[in-house]
Amino acid sequence: MSELLYGRHAVHEALRAGRRRIYRLWVEGKQDDAPLPKEGPVAAIAALALSARIATRTIRGGLFDRLRSEHVNAQGVALEVDEYPYVEVESCLATARKVGEPPLLLILDHLQDPQNLGTLIRTAEAMGVHGVLIPDRRAARVTPAVSNASAGAVEHLAVAQVVNINRTIDELKQRNVWVAGLDSDPQTPPLARARLDGGLAVVVGSEGEGLSRLTREKCDFLVRLPMFGRVDSLNAAVAGSIVLYAARQARMVNSQVEL
Repeated sequence: MSELLYGRHAVHEALRAGRRRIYRLWVEGKQDDAPLPKEGPVAAIAALALSARIATRTIRGGLFDRLRSEHVNAQGVALEVDEYPYVEVESCLATARKVGEPPLLLILDHLQDPQNLGTLIRTAEAMGVHGVLIPDRRAARVTPAVSNASAGAVEHLAVAQVVNINRTIDELKQRNVWVAGLDSDPQTPPLARARLDGGLAVVVGSEGEGLSRLTREKCDFLVRLPMFGRVDSLNAAVAGSIVLYAARQARMVNSQVEL
């Protein structure tokens, strides 16, 4: 089944990554079959499509009017592609081995908001996370909205759908991956006290409820982000992004790489 990616970053990165089967690029113009722009972001996207021999058509309105009616800002481009290609968890671990690093994974415990999923994926890709693990039910999945929210980062990142998060956590622990859950309980040790430089899977809970009880118990340790202002918490995407940055920083310090 095909779907329609939209937004310049998402479309550009999907063309760059080449992970999906691509059928057609649509460009919004002042009239049907108008010449493609010769400079700017849309011109760069059209050039990528041309080099990959992707059929490209300029249209006026049409599907772009439909996207606008759905309150979607396509930024003048849309790409018809196959659905997102999920991978197996083993593929994420293989990526870590390939680059010679202990695994760094992100596990999302029934996150619901596509915007939060996209934001976390964008951070994960930027921090060199080797894979993101999400439940195959009752959770946000990778959709065009998520690709757009991630600024196309998801097109370069391995995402695995798993049947049972807790069983997957048990399997990762058997592979010498420590599992750290993000928790807001005042009794939870602050992030600064945690060791994050080895094989690690960071678990972020759902909006509002946080980690489920069993997932919380499965974690090797929990970390908390202390708040110093008047707001008593951060949303899931921001909090998870901070922990991922801290994990990458800990690895760089441990390996004596310049920050």
